[in-house]
Amino acid sequence: MSIVTVQLGQCGNQIGFEVFDALFNDSHCPGGLCSKRENEAYQASCKERFFSEEENGVPVARAVLVDMEPKVINQTLSKAARSGRWKYGQHSCFCQKQGSGNNWAYGYSVHGPRHKESIMNLIQKEVEKCDSLSGFFIIMSMAGGTGSGLGAFVTQNLQDQYSSALKMNQIIWPYGTGEVIVQNYNSILTLSHLYRSSDALLVHENDAVHKICARLMKIKQISFCDINQVLAHQLGSVFQPTYSREGSFHYRRNPLGDLMENLVPHPEFKMLGVRNIPQMSENSLAYSTFTWAGLLKHLRQMLISNAKMEEGIDWQVRPPLSGLPPLGKMSVNKETHFNTSIANLVILRGKDVHSADVGAFKDPALYTSWLEPVHAFNVWKTQRAFRKYEKSAALVSNSQSLVKPLDMIVGKAWNMFASRAYLHQYTKFGIEEEEFLDSFTLLEQVIASYCNL
Repeated sequence: MSIVTVQLGQCGNQIGFEVFDALFNDSHCPGGLCSKRENEAYQASCKERFFSEEENGVPVARAVLVDMEPKVINQTLSKAARSGRWKYGQHSCFCQKQGSGNNWAYGYSVHGPRHKESIMNLIQKEVEKCDSLSGFFIIMSMAGGTGSGLGAFVTQNLQDQYSSALKMNQIIWPYGTGEVIVQNYNSILTLSHLYRSSDALLVHENDAVHKICARLMKIKQISFCDINQVLAHQLGSVFQPTYSREGSFHYRRNPLGDLMENLVPHPEFKMLGVRNIPQMSENSLAYSTFTWAGLLKHLRQMLISNAKMEEGIDWQVRPPLSGLPPLGKMSVNKETHFNTSIANLVILRGKDVHSADVGAFKDPALYTSWLEPVHAFNVWKTQRAFRKYEKSAALVSNSQSLVKPLDMIVGKAWNMFASRAYLHQYTKFGIEEEEFLDSFTLLEQVIASYCNL
């Protein structure tokens, strides 16, 4: 089954390119530490999901590119064409001459309705090329105007038009220090609208990815391209093919459906995060060896202490002892707190993968009381290595890890709203105060639900 990717705004298009490039490079990586036959099956499965073949043999990304300014789309198209390995479709882009000025309301209320027909037609053409549609993967940021406002509008329309197809939004959480003065307004409006129309939100925090670039990848001057490559690596490690079940050598057919089934057991809880181990520069990789036991021990502690990378893990955080009453519900303000999960999916790739023991992730103390570990935890495996890592593990988690950043964004937006700062920029495009209040109410409820796990 195929996934149609919708790249929205500057951020969505730049990340989208890196994701397709990472997927293609990995699937055509020589060897992959497995047999030739297995490698060919892996390539075919990746291609079915993300690429369609053109007549001249060049794979074409199953993607629609949307932006309200032409510059980034033109750069993205030419970068893909220059690679000579894969490209975007000739008629898969929509762009205009005027951006959204970092205003969510302009993207949602002006660009959205004005260009709805053209954008939805492009998406429909892409869907028609799929033998079978798994769903939509929508890449966008929260802070600006086009990705966030138009992204929320397009997701809503996908929900109306393709109600039975799954929709996963990959959203980029803005830097805490701020990129745009109204980013907190844009963020709460985006999140509240996506909560109503998307099946899952896969969140990446810019601050966390920036630290990975600095500390693990050892990059001195970090560019958006560096950040996007780390994001693409993490997404690739989740979406590339894995075996359908233990002992099978057939790859799963419905990646989005399987992800949702394993990770979103209730529509109130749909915020997902990704952690990867190991992550390092190619130079360091050549001198490193890893064991499954070591990788999984670190990954589990990253989960329960809410660390985004293996450096600087707090080893003092322990799960509450099973059978004892909890010490009270999560407080948003507590510094170190045990990170309770609803659901976790561990994805293992590489050498001796069948010997990896994931028993420590089945501890009931890791999960909310209303879900047994047998329903809350899953593991996917493949012997096929990912990129140049002999062994690698990814953890996709539905847990309390985003409560604190969400609470901060809601708090900052509320402080601005209480003094009516910048509201006129939204009301003039039809987003009234009522809309803001609805967003605050919905997100406060989400925070409360996650805190009460």
